[in-house]
Amino acid sequence: MSGAERHAELLALIAQHNEAYFVHDAPLIPDADYDALVRELRALEESDPSLRSLLTQSVGAPVSTVFSPVTHAQPMLSLDNVFDDDELRAWADRVAKGLPEAALAFSVEPKIDGLALSISYQLGHFRQAATRGDGRVGEDVTDNVRTMASVPAAISALGRFEIRGEVYLAKADFAQLNERQRHAGEKEFANPRNAAAGSLRQKDPTVSASRPLSFLAYQLVDLDGELELTTHRDTLAQLRAWGFVTAPETQSVAGLDGMVEASHWFATHRHDLPYDVDGVVIKLEDLASRTQLGSTSRAPRWAIARKFPPEEQVTRLLAIEVSIGRTGRATPYAVLEPVLVAGSRVAMATLHNEDQVRLKDVRPGDLVIVRKAGDVIPEIVAAVPSHEARQDPWSFPTVCPTCGAPLVRVEAESDTYCVNAACPAQQLQKIVHFASRTALDIEGLGEQRVAQLLESGLVHDVADLFSLRVEDVEALEGFASLSARNLVEAIEAVKTVPLHRFLIGFGIRHVGPVAARELARAFGTYDALAAADEAALAAVEGIGPVIAESAAAFLRDPEQVQRAQTLRTHGVVLEEVVATSTEAPTLLGRAVVVTGSVPGYSRDEAAAAIAARGGTSPGSVSAKTYCVVVGEAPGANKVTKARDVGVPLISAESFEELLATGAWSATLE
Repeated sequence: MSGAERHAELLALIAQHNEAYFVHDAPLIPDADYDALVRELRALEESDPSLRSLLTQSVGAPVSTVFSPVTHAQPMLSLDNVFDDDELRAWADRVAKGLPEAALAFSVEPKIDGLALSISYQLGHFRQAATRGDGRVGEDVTDNVRTMASVPAAISALGRFEIRGEVYLAKADFAQLNERQRHAGEKEFANPRNAAAGSLRQKDPTVSASRPLSFLAYQLVDLDGELELTTHRDTLAQLRAWGFVTAPETQSVAGLDGMVEASHWFATHRHDLPYDVDGVVIKLEDLASRTQLGSTSRAPRWAIARKFPPEEQVTRLLAIEVSIGRTGRATPYAVLEPVLVAGSRVAMATLHNEDQVRLKDVRPGDLVIVRKAGDVIPEIVAAVPSHEARQDPWSFPTVCPTCGAPLVRVEAESDTYCVNAACPAQQLQKIVHFASRTALDIEGLGEQRVAQLLESGLVHDVADLFSLRVEDVEALEGFASLSARNLVEAIEAVKTVPLHRFLIGFGIRHVGPVAARELARAFGTYDALAAADEAALAAVEGIGPVIAESAAAFLRDPEQVQRAQTLRTHGVVLEEVVATSTEAPTLLGRAVVVTGSVPGYSRDEAAAAIAARGGTSPGSVSAKTYCVVVGEAPGANKVTKARDVGVPLISAESFEELLATGAWSATLE
């Protein structure tokens, strides 16, 4: 596999896992595995700058449509990670080089495994609360946060402030919550992080109010410069004076050795803390030095997260079974004698694929080491050496456990697939994904409901959802007239959502949320996209040959051709709808290509600004392009193509002038 192909594969994988973690609060792989994917991606991009992607520069994931969007006054950046003392010291050395005259002091505080939150205050009053989202735009959870006793309704300051921190469930509160779930006969929560995130992101604030959520503050953003704070200690003291809780274990230390020793203390005492932590956060104490160092597009240079190694336990492997996903991929998993790992009960663990089972040589009956990497998803590390007689090595099944069709391993890959496209397990997961929050976001259509619709014969494919009638649905067990009507209305409401969400919902291999959005914006309608050849698809910014080949094959597949026709028959629009704008139409009917970074704008924001003025922002240059805006680190192909066809090149500094007037004062060379 070439570097470009692996890069495309990593982009798709990481986008999928971002969606699972940030949007669904249901991670698919351990943090350690995710971190390894991201590090591999960054290494590829550092070795070949032409592969540089938005994903490595972005934070979090796209926001859900369940809540209203909120634009943060200042971006909520993520943190870069290190995993051992050597990497931590290397980061500190970089900090020292950027501040050669400074005597370095650091704050070392627990990295709570919760949900990042920003709370804004104005004229002394609580005004709004939002999740991190993609770092620039989060989800409005104001009503839910108002129910939290640890969030003050007012502060003794009249400027504009954003208080950043973490929503979490304390260990004792999590145990009590699960006890309540057991007594109520309801499903227990897997871990405090998912429980906290799911509790906060409820449409009904009374549900959030019923959960023992806490908020721990760690950052103060003074938007009007009202306060005269000089150190992180001052910031934490001010937060406490306003009534916020900060981490009492936070340590202020001098020098590199003190920083390393403090991180070791937290690793040793992590289980003594009242909340779950997966590492420590280390920050420069001096606020002026932070400003001097600045940030990258996704993370501050003055802070780092030191991740703790995953925890392990030993238990009995009872059986190895296989699950079938929406693409037909057959994934082996371990059924375990339940064991407590990193504070939660583990009864199943992933085995990833056939090769991993063979490499680890784990067999039913073995004692095995179970690890919760990143304290989230458990995995089998290895079998414990034993003198006991072992069962025969486990063999991957040859037929699908759901439909009985052959299971076939893809040549030169480690994955095995069910070859039956009509496999009920695949159909179930395809429709669940189609209705999920990141795709169509159809309220009330979870896995249980989808299974009901499939078993009843009312639905066989995602397109069939749009033919459902209230009288058909209410005939199913568990559906009253109101719930049936609500479901049909929820499906009806998504007929006009933007095209990119349908592309995400179709589950095209290698096409994640970012690629789906770029394709939809470049072609505008599904018909135009389906008519494009591979070369045209690959010419879209951010779409390489691997994604283009996969998308083209999918769009031309007879089953997808029929699906698209059925969707149109049911009134689905399949267009990248652009919201109405109040801006002057200075770029009406004009195609403006932006390449490289434009000061003050993300790529999405630049495209939105152009669209708001009546223009389009395609990913490729043609003779019809009005102009090309050239920012920092532009794409060489776009600049060359513009010169070849005579399209004007203008600097990023002229972008505001272009938006305001539709013209520019001067072109580049």
